[in-house]
Amino acid sequence: MATVEDTAGARPAAEVLARARDIVGPAVRGAVETLPPAPRAIAEYHFGWRDEAGNPAGGAGGKLFRPALVLLAADAFGGAPETAVPAAVAVELVHNFSLLHDDVMDGDTTRRHRPTAWSVFGVGGAILAGDSLLALAFDVLAAGGHPAAADTVHGLSATVQRLIDGQSRDMAFERRSDVTPAECRAMAEAKTGALLGSACELGAVYGGAGARQCADLRRFGELLGLAFQIADDLLGIWGDPAVTGKPVHSDLRNRKKSLPVVAALGSGTPHAGELAALLAGKHPLEGADLVRAAELVELAGGRDWSERETAALLEAALAHLRAAAPPGRAAAELALLARLATRRDH
Repeated sequence: MATVEDTAGARPAAEVLARARDIVGPAVRGAVETLPPAPRAIAEYHFGWRDEAGNPAGGAGGKLFRPALVLLAADAFGGAPETAVPAAVAVELVHNFSLLHDDVMDGDTTRRHRPTAWSVFGVGGAILAGDSLLALAFDVLAAGGHPAAADTVHGLSATVQRLIDGQSRDMAFERRSDVTPAECRAMAEAKTGALLGSACELGAVYGGAGARQCADLRRFGELLGLAFQIADDLLGIWGDPAVTGKPVHSDLRNRKKSLPVVAALGSGTPHAGELAALLAGKHPLEGADLVRAAELVELAGGRDWSERETAALLEAALAHLRAAAPPGRAAAELALLARLATRRDH
């Protein structure tokens, strides 16, 4: 019997993402072009389409991973992927709203191998550009003409509230020394999993899926988002800047209580105690302290735990995909994208 992971006829993940860029990329760009001049200029820089002086820069605007999920989810239930473009655009705009704000809150100065928008245009400008993208996302979704437009707008609004709640908890954890793995997991599922879940659910709605199938697709995306966040947390500690576009050890420098760090702190080992003392210090973490902190996370088991948890979450996500989606090329490609997203070498 065929399953959603039978890859016969499935396109490689790179081709799936390229197709999503071809379909959704121009629509995202067209939507951004409707913004007022000031936030539009910052948004176009953020997407990589223009440099800080407004000259064309030729950037691709990101991987468009979330829009690819939307299109594939629609396709999996018999809908034409092109009909789900408004949902795909809305999800991508929400994602980039969150990136613009996250960079401000985290003080990150590099994204996608270039200076972040706030570091070029100022904090206020970057925040307002993010606000413009968020408002635009709801305009695009509402104007898409789908019979369930009102419900999808309400659902995306709830997703944004979860995302903001997750980001709020993430920031609060930086000031705490007693964060539990359960708290950290709930934070990550809200901060990252909610939007991936919404992307999959929106695609299923546009594809004509039933309520139970939409719920399973949403859960597939939520668990995938949590697995993705843990994989991304590993990159935030040990990732190659040439791959991540951010400085090495960037999350540790910000004293983020990511899941690898929380797992290490809760290990009860001497290494956990040394790591806690480092993170509790008042001086900025730089140089040798950063290197040592990364070593301690690994010695205390945080890296091994994260790799095991990522694999388990991926399998749980795929179980929901199997429960929801009929076997076929689109379902197989959703599984391929899920596996790509949880690798640590991309």
